[in-house]
Amino acid sequence: MAGSLRQVAGKAGTWELRVYLGRDPEGRVRHRHARFQGSRRAAERELARLVADQEAKPAPAVEEPKRWGPSTTVNDAISAWQANGWEDLSPRTADHYESVWRVHIRQSIGRRKIATLGPYDVERFYRSLKDQGLSQATVRQVKAVLHRSLRLAQKWSGGTLRNPAADADMPTWRLGEGREPVRAPALGEVRALIAAAEAEDIRSGVFIRLLVATGMRRGEACALRWSDIDFVAGVLTIDESVTGPRGGAIVKAPKTRASVRTVACDARTLAALQVLQAEQESLARACGASLEPQSFVFSFEPGGQVPPYPTSFSHLVVRLRRKAGLAADIHLHSLRHFHATELDPIISEAQKQARLGWSTVQMARHYTDGVATEDRRAAEHIGKLLD
Repeated sequence: MAGSLRQVAGKAGTWELRVYLGRDPEGRVRHRHARFQGSRRAAERELARLVADQEAKPAPAVEEPKRWGPSTTVNDAISAWQANGWEDLSPRTADHYESVWRVHIRQSIGRRKIATLGPYDVERFYRSLKDQGLSQATVRQVKAVLHRSLRLAQKWSGGTLRNPAADADMPTWRLGEGREPVRAPALGEVRALIAAAEAEDIRSGVFIRLLVATGMRRGEACALRWSDIDFVAGVLTIDESVTGPRGGAIVKAPKTRASVRTVACDARTLAALQVLQAEQESLARACGASLEPQSFVFSFEPGGQVPPYPTSFSHLVVRLRRKAGLAADIHLHSLRHFHATELDPIISEAQKQARLGWSTVQMARHYTDGVATEDRRAAEHIGKLLD
C-alpha cells in the first residue's frame, strides 16, 4: 500500500497526505486525500498510520458485473452512476444529486424501463414537473441528472440502450413564471442586518460585515483561516471553501481557478477581525487550547481547528432579519449581490469580476495586480458605506 505527502503551497506546516486505494472497475487509480498540520515528521507518522489503517481493511467484495438490457430502469442507471462516478463529485454536489433523484425522479420516471422511453416520454415528464409548480432552474437540474445517467447507461450497455433524454427539450417558462431574481438589498437594510448581528455576538457581527465588505461567498468565509489575513497589507487570501453535506463541514478547494484570489479589505473590517481574534485567543486559553495560524476564523470550537457549518450562518441571517424587521427575501447571498451592485460605478467590470471570483472573466485577472488600486478603492468604498 503506497502513500505520499507534499506541503501545501503557501501554507507552512500544512501537508497534503495521499494514500493509494487501488483501481476502480474501469482501471482508474483511486486515492484517499487528507490534510495534516504539524511538522514533516509528524505528517510522515500520520501518513504511515493512514496507510496501515487502509491495509488493515478487508478487501472489497467483488461485485457481479451489472447487466444492461431491456429490463434496466432509470433508477438502475442512476444507482450505477452513484456507485461509479459520484465519488469524483464534491460532497455537496453528490448530496444535491441524490436529493433531486429522491424527490423528483425515483418514484416517477425512475421506475420506467429505459428501453420503453422515447424523447416524447421524457418531455412529458419535464412538463409534468413544470405543471407541479417547479421552477425552470429545478427542472433543469432534474434534466441534468436524468440526461447524464442515461448517457452513461448507453455507454455501459455498449450501445444496447439508447439515451431518450438526448433529444428531449424542456418546456418554456414565460416572463413572470420563473423564480424571482435575487434582490440586492438597500444600504439601510444591510446596515440594519449588521447592527442586529453585532448585537447577537462578536462572531456573528464580524461574519456578516466581512461578507458585505468583501463580497465573499458563504463557504469561502467559513474556510477563512487567520493565516489568510494580512493585517499589515490589508488583504485577504481566498483559496478554500467549506461545503456542508450530511455528516459535517468539509474543507475543499474552490470550484474554479478564478475563485482563488487576494482581495483588499477596509480598515474598519480588519479592526473588527482583530477584535474577534483576541476574543478567540482568550477563549482558547480558557479551554486549554491555542489559536494557531491555520485555525479557522469563524470556528465555534476553542482553538478553531474545526470549520463552522455553513448552514448555521444561513439560519443566523433568517433569525437576524426577523429581529431587524427586514424583508424575507434577504439572505446571505443577497449580501454578495449588494457588494456587486454598489461597486458598479466605482471600479471597472473586469476588476469587479476578479474581486468577486467569477470564472466567466478569469482572463481579467491576468491584467490586474493581486491587489489593484481599483480593488483598494472598492474595499474603502464599501467600508465607508457601512460606517
